[in-house]
Amino acid sequence: MPFPDELSPVAVVDYQPDWPSEFDRIAGQLREVLGRTAIAVDHVGSTSVPGLAAKDCIDVQVRVAALDEGWTISRLEPIGFRCRPEPWNHVEVTGGVASRKLVFAPPPGQRLCNVHVREAERGIRFALLFRDYLRADESARQAWGAFKQRLAASVPDLADYGQIKAPATEVLIRAAEMWAAETGWTVS
Repeated sequence: MPFPDELSPVAVVDYQPDWPSEFDRIAGQLREVLGRTAIAVDHVGSTSVPGLAAKDCIDVQVRVAALDEGWTISRLEPIGFRCRPEPWNHVEVTGGVASRKLVFAPPPGQRLCNVHVREAERGIRFALLFRDYLRADESARQAWGAFKQRLAASVPDLADYGQIKAPATEVLIRAAEMWAAETGWTVS
C-alpha cells in the first residue's frame, strides 16, 4: 500500500524517454549506500521497457547474495527510503516458490519508485523475464500497455488496480515462459 504522500489515482502514461536516466540516478544512489552487497541493480517493471505505457513509478531490483533485513533497512532508511510493511512486500510467490524480499518506497517528495531487494539465487527471474519478454515482443508490449491504460481508466484505486492486474500478469508470464523456452533466454 502506498504511504500517505504517495496517494493518488492510478494513471498509466505513455513511455517517457527520461525513465532510464531517472533509474540510473536511483541506482547510483543505491550502489553508493549498499556497496558490494548489491551484486546488481536492475531496471525492471514497465518503465524499463521502451515503448510500453506504464505508471510513472520506476521499479528497481537490487540483487543481493543473502537478504539481511536489519542491515538493508539500516542502510536505506538513513537516506530516506521506507520499508513497505505489508506481508506481500516481504515474501512473494512466483511459480509456486516463495522468496524473501524487501520493498522500499522513496523518500517523501522524491521520484516515485519501488526498490525491490531480492536474493540473487531466488526471486529475481520473474522481473527480468517480464522485462526482457516485453522488450522483445512488440505485439505483447502493445497489448499489455493498452490493457493497463484501460484498467487504470476504469479502476483508479491502486489496491483494486493491483488485484485485477495480478491474474492478467500470470497470463503474460505464461507467454513469456514459452518465449524463454523458444529463444533459450536465461537470467543474466
